[in-house]
Amino acid sequence: MKNHLAAAALACTCLAACTTQSEAPPVNVPFAGLEGTSWQLVGIESMADAQPARRPDDSSKYILTFGAEGRVMARLDCNRGTGIWRNDISNATGGTLAFGLMAVTKALCPEPTLGEVLERQLPYVRTFIIRDGHLHMALMADGGIIEWKPAKTPR
Repeated sequence: MKNHLAAAALACTCLAACTTQSEAPPVNVPFAGLEGTSWQLVGIESMADAQPARRPDDSSKYILTFGAEGRVMARLDCNRGTGIWRNDISNATGGTLAFGLMAVTKALCPEPTLGEVLERQLPYVRTFIIRDGHLHMALMADGGIIEWKPAKTPR
């Protein structure tokens, strides 16, 4: 009996050692909603062929946090913003998404910056999908896609 208990304890210890937490969230888990999540900018892609995709020099300078009761907080390079968001229809992989106007500080960030571009484009977001753990926001009238990855949480 003692051998069986010792073997079970060893198996549990080995299993616990194999399930360490990682930085990135699991990729294919059911969508639980945007509230309480934070995202770092990956890039902005225009649907116009003449305009190349834009990527931030440092994605940690562009953070979007979906708070409770429809509040959104944004880091837009050296500026900060706050506003409202709404998600009326959603399913396991996405849904509708709308932002109200944001109150944003107006510091002059050093170039290159995507802060002003994001500030202008967020009110035109209409839908989103979660694919491979990334948040993809679609702009109205096929204006473009804003891609985000899960933000690293400070420890």
